[in-house]
Parts: sequence; structure tokens; C-alpha cells
Amino acid sequence: MDRTGQIAVIFVSQRTENDAAGYAAAAEAMDALAAEQPGYCGVDSVRGADGLGITISWWADEASALAWRAHPEHAAIREYGRAEWYSRYEVAVAEVGRSYGGERA
Repeated sequence: MDRTGQIAVIFVSQRTENDAAGYAAAAEAMDALAAEQPGYCGVDSVRGADGLGITISWWADEASALAWRAHPEHAAIREYGRAEWYSRYEVAVAEVGRSYGGERA
């Protein structure tokens, strides 16, 4: 998939051990809600056994990424996550200047 020109919102986090079930439910709900937003282009997410995770949400343009950031449900769960689910986090936002890939059969 060519992601050239898309906005990548890169979220790196370290999970606490608090409320694993609540976290899983919220993550699923936010994935579904994000997918309904204009300009949404997908998400890639991984989390290691040590709790370190990287999630990249892909957006058609800066306005779409900012609208998602401002979405009231996303904002509320983001604040809750900072207070309960993450011991640290970092967000980076970048426009993709070049994109390529391949798939092995």
C-alpha cells in the first residue's frame, strides 16, 4: 500500500498492569470509532510482553488527524489512558514522504 502523502500518528506507550480488560475494551472501541472517521486510512499496532507498544494510525491529511485528536470520545479515553493505563507515552506526527513495501508469497 502506498502511504505517500498520508499523515502517520505514531503512539509509543508503556502499559501499566492496571485494568487489562478495560484497556482491551477501550482499544477495540477506539479502533472501531476511528475507522468511521473521515480521512481514516488504517491502523497498525503491536505490543510486546513487556507492555511496550507502538500504534500508528494513518490519515489522509492533517485535518483528518486533528479531527480525530479532537473527537470527544477519543479525547476522553486518551485522558483516562494517560492516568490509568500508561506509565509513559510519546506521540509523533509525520507526513509520509515516501512509501513502499512488498509481500512474500
